[in-house]
This record gives sequence, C-alpha cells and structure tokens, in this order.
Amino acid sequence: MIVKDKIEELRATLHRHNYNYYVLNAPEISDKEFDMLMHELQRLEEEYPEFYDENSPSMRVGSDLNKDFVQVPHKYPMLSLSNTYSEEEITDFYNRVYKALNEEFEICCELKYDGTSISLTYENGKLVRAVTRGDGEKGDDVTNNVKTIRTIPLVLSGDTYPSLFEIRGEILMPWTVFEELNKDREAREEPLFANPRNAASGTLKQQNSSIVASRKLDAYLYYLLGDNLPYNGHYENLLEAEKWGFKISKATRKCSSLEEVFQFVRYWDIERKNLPVATDGIVLKVNNLLQQKNLGFTAKSPRWAIAYKFQAERALTRLEKVTYQVGRTGAVTPVANLEPVQLSGTTVKRASLHNADIIEGLDLHIGDMVYVEKGGEIIPKITGVDVDARGFMLGEKVRFITHCPECGSKLVRYEGEAAHYCPNETACPPQIKGKIEHFISRKAMNIDGLGPETVDMFYRLGLIKNTADLYQLTVDDIKGLDRMGVKSAENIVKGIIRSKEVPFERVVFALGIRFVGETVAKKIARSFANVDELVQADVEKLKNIDEIGEKIAQSIINFFSNTSNRELVERLKGVGLQLYRTEEDAEKYSDKLAGQSIVISGVFAHHSRDEYKEMIEKNGGKNVGSISSKTSFILAGENMGPAKLEKAAKLGVKIMTEDEFLAIIS
Repeated sequence: MIVKDKIEELRATLHRHNYNYYVLNAPEISDKEFDMLMHELQRLEEEYPEFYDENSPSMRVGSDLNKDFVQVPHKYPMLSLSNTYSEEEITDFYNRVYKALNEEFEICCELKYDGTSISLTYENGKLVRAVTRGDGEKGDDVTNNVKTIRTIPLVLSGDTYPSLFEIRGEILMPWTVFEELNKDREAREEPLFANPRNAASGTLKQQNSSIVASRKLDAYLYYLLGDNLPYNGHYENLLEAEKWGFKISKATRKCSSLEEVFQFVRYWDIERKNLPVATDGIVLKVNNLLQQKNLGFTAKSPRWAIAYKFQAERALTRLEKVTYQVGRTGAVTPVANLEPVQLSGTTVKRASLHNADIIEGLDLHIGDMVYVEKGGEIIPKITGVDVDARGFMLGEKVRFITHCPECGSKLVRYEGEAAHYCPNETACPPQIKGKIEHFISRKAMNIDGLGPETVDMFYRLGLIKNTADLYQLTVDDIKGLDRMGVKSAENIVKGIIRSKEVPFERVVFALGIRFVGETVAKKIARSFANVDELVQADVEKLKNIDEIGEKIAQSIINFFSNTSNRELVERLKGVGLQLYRTEEDAEKYSDKLAGQSIVISGVFAHHSRDEYKEMIEKNGGKNVGSISSKTSFILAGENMGPAKLEKAAKLGVKIMTEDEFLAIIS
C-alpha cells in the first residue's frame, strides 16, 4: 500500500473511533487497540513528515462538554497523555527523553486515577473556579458542584502558595460509595451506573449541587501550573501543595533510574486492587519543569509524560449477530453484537471486528462463545473463540457483506487495503451526513448548536442534502422540531450566519477535499487569492506549494473536476462564505524565512521548541527533523547532541543561537 494511503486509512479509522467514544458513547475497540493504531499512525507521520496534517487524529483531543454549563477557556490546554502497555515502551520513552535532553533527569511516578479530570484555579488562597477538561481548550464551569467535595479546599492553609495558580487532578467516586449508590438506584428501579468513572462524571454535571454533595465524591490533585510556583520540580511542588490542604496521593514517588520506575509499576500493578478508588495505570512525568518546557508538546500530548496502562481483563460471552456501519469515508466496519457480559465493572454488548480479514482469521460463527477483552478497562474487542464450546446449535459462518447496508451499492476493496468501501460518496446517507458534520466542526466552520444528531434529523426531514443547504435554513424551518424550541432554532441560524466570517483557510479545510487537512488548507490559502484560482490550478502549480505532492495535488484536481462539487462551491460563494484571502489573513504571516528548511536542536531558555516551530512556520520557514545538505540552518540551544554538531560541521550547515534567530524574525 502507498504510504500516504495507509496514513489516510489510519486517520479515517481513528476519527471514526474517536467519534464513537466521545460523541456516541458507544466505543467499539479497546484502549490498547486504539493506541496501537495511533502509534502506527504517529510512527508513519514522523517517518514521512511531508504528509503532516494538523487535523490528524494524532492531534485530536476528545470532548465532554455539556451545554447546560457555562464554557470557560483553559489558560493552559488540558491535553491527554500518550499510552503505553509494556516495559519496553516505557524504556523507549525514557530513552527518547534522554536523547532529547542530553542530560540527566528524574521521573515522577503517580497512580493514574480513573475518574473525571478537573482544573481548579486559586486566587489569593481561595478557590475561584473549577472547570472540566472539555475539549482540552475549554471546559464546563462546575465550581458550585466542586465546592461540595470535601477533599477540595475552599481556602488554603499557610502562606507559601502563589497569589494565582492552577492545580489539576481527578474527581473520583470511591468503590464503597459507588456500590451503595447503585444499590439505592436498583431499589428505586432506576438505571445503574456502569462504573465509578461514569458515576463521578454524571454527578459532576448535576444541576442540583445538593445531589453532588450527597454522593461523597473524592479528589486527588496531581499537577500545578502558574508563573510563580515554589519549586522547579514537579514532585517538590506536589509536596508543597499538600501543605496548603490539597489531597496528594501518598503513592507518588520520584525515581532517578529506569529500574526504580519498573519497581513502582510492578508493585502497583498488584497493590492497586486494594485501593479505595479505581485506577487504570501509572503516569510517568519528567520531574524538572524547565526540562518539561524544553521537551514541549505535540498537538495532543506532552512529550515529557506518558501513561502506562494496566493489562486488560477478559470475559467469555456469546456472539448473537454481526451488523455493519458505514463511515464518512465510505469505510464499512463490522460490529459484533454480544450477549451482555460484565467486564471490569461495565456491561459489554458490542465489540468491533474491524474488517473482513479479522473475521476470517477468527473463523467466526453466529452463536460462538467468544473472548472479549477491555484494554485499559474501557473499550471492548474480541480476542478469540472458544472452539471447544461449539455444539450442534452453532449458526452459520460469518461472511463479510458484499453490498452497502445503507444504500445498496456494491462494496469495493482497493488493492493492499484491509477495509471495504462504499463507492457511492454522493448519495450514501452516512457519507453525506459525515461530510456535513466535518463542515460544521470546530476546526472547520465551527457552527454552534449543530451536532451529529441535529444533522441527522435535518437530513431525514429533507431540510438539507449538502453543506450549502445549511445557509437556506430559517428559524421557521426548524422551530418546533424534536427538542427544537424557538431559542434553539435562533441560535442555530445565528451560528450559520456567523460562519460566513470564517477565514479562507478554514473554508478550504471545511470543503472536505480528500488529503487536505488543516495544514495543507493553510498552505493553499496562502498560495491562492481565491477559490477560482484554486479551481483553475493544474497539478504542477499545486505541487510547487510546500507539503503538496502528487497525491494531494491529484486529489484537489479530482475534487474540482466533479460537477457536483463545483456547483456546491458556487453556491457557497453565493451565500457569502470567505472563499478568498483577506488583507487581515496576509498580515498574520511574513516571508522572512521563506524557502528555508530549519532544524531545531538542544535546550532553550527563551521559548519552548514548539513555540519556535510555530515562529518558523509563521515566517514562511519549514521545520525539518534531520540535518541534510538542504538544511538552511540549525536553531541550536544548550546541550545540542555531538552527532548533530559533527554532521552540521561536515555538511557546512550554519548553527544559529536563540538570540540570533529572534533578531532575524523580530
């Protein structure tokens, strides 16, 4: 398979699973399997940086926003952690950190509590705001509810705390409280909570804070942020925070070697079963805050921390039937429907089978007793079949379908690909709705009030058949629909109107051209004055744009050669979308580093590596990962590796200091 196609297939698969997990609350694969797919994507993206895409699932952060609460932006993004499942992967992380820092470092080991994340802000020793993780950039203000949790101090002790700081942690429901709560709900014939994590999250979103108080939530805090923290060590700051009144886990340990880290992991892999609250792994963090800053972040997670997930549990249950789902790209995913079974505190009814090869490899039959595993104790997968349990009542062999379950089109399987696809992209309902959902998403047109359920309803009622139809909707069209009052209808229409202010680069991204992610859309918007120029561009002109190769160029040509797509673009132009570059767009960038390929290496004093990468891109330069004869210069900090120094000298590549670089772009 062509590498670019493999990357796109992985991205499409992970996008779908992200949606299932965060939006539908119906995960189909395990944490471990999701992370294996993510690791493969990240490996390919690192090996082939020319296919970089800011909209990749590797940069995606999921959401738990609740519209009933006021949404507050996070001062510091709340990112997720990369997951590992073996000591070998921990070793890889440790070695990556050492190679990047080129100096000694310590690791702070912590229990990974399985609850709901919270960010607490304190001013002058008093709690002023509590915000959920949300989508990582903004979350729900749940201050009133959090104030009912007795382990969270409202007023701090002592006088050594900063005047303004943020502390993050996990809100949990202890096992004893969880069991008591479910016992009461069962007596009242109410639905039971699946696990303590869901119970804690649901409790925190209650509108009545007295209910929150009655459920005896707990909280462990594990991360301080601010400009004037007492120490330059994460572990030392936690010990100081404990003096202020915060509940800090007694299990937290600072380690100075890889063997000490493994001792911690092995001990708690067994001892965690005796804890009063749920845990699902270990978190490893580089302890020194300056080293953390220099290691920086990816768009999704910090490079200075990882989560080690405990091994999965498994159970045996019966396969009742197999159904099929069609994604936005047309990929068809088989889903195993199971006889309900309890596993890691939750009831499992469905599991993903991924593709035809997996089904064939398992030799699945309807009625088979199958082993179901939950990696990370969250998302289920089928890992095997109990062949010895087969009897005369065994049903027919499971065979992958030949036609789309939604539109009836004959499925295709491209050479070298595992998935089957429905080719009917202009008339297959899930694909059409998927394109609309992409168009309205936060990083595209960002239309408030619209979501997958609303799009589905509008589509079923014939109100919209494509993205341009959104701009014909009126309040009278949608008020009175299911759960749609006048206020909701007005908010949706206002959101659609506001989207006309979205800049050119995001409109290009919203069009949903295959292989055109956020980064490529930005490059296009900087290279063409308007969409008409883009429509007329040939392959060679497109390939002259940084990061656009033959595959992307041909995809753009194919998109605009489709009559339906050209008509759609004309309609979007007609309703006033910014399918052109404004003067304000141009002012955001400079060409001071145009045409230059720059390598970043070492530890910096003024800015983090990520900040320098952003500066390079905004000034027209290109970040590259390795030194070659084409490298324009190396932006070098302290402790630059000797191998890179030697290679730079051999190739005659200039080495530039922080101050010299900042002077150039200032």
